[in-house]
Amino acid sequence: MVIGVCTVNLRLVGNQSLKGKRRVIKPIMARVRNQFNVAIAEVDDNDVLQSATLGIACVSNDAAHANSILSHVVNFIEQANRDAELIDYQIEIL
Repeated sequence: MVIGVCTVNLRLVGNQSLKGKRRVIKPIMARVRNQFNVAIAEVDDNDVLQSATLGIACVSNDAAHANSILSHVVNFIEQANRDAELIDYQIEIL
């Protein structure tokens, strides 16, 4: 069993409230969860208005497959929303 873990750091352009942050982050998480069948949650920067850190995890029987899934998720997040700018990401295969 192979576990793939990805951490994605986002900058929320022009956000002024936690409600606005939630309005941007929740649809991204729902679309990623539905399209890629991975676990996703906001894992850091909970009280920071213009930053969000998402944690994504998947389980596979092949390290290359797990890496491919997480790479597709990162590409999807980068292209999915204009209100959130991808700053950095890390993929780790366990």
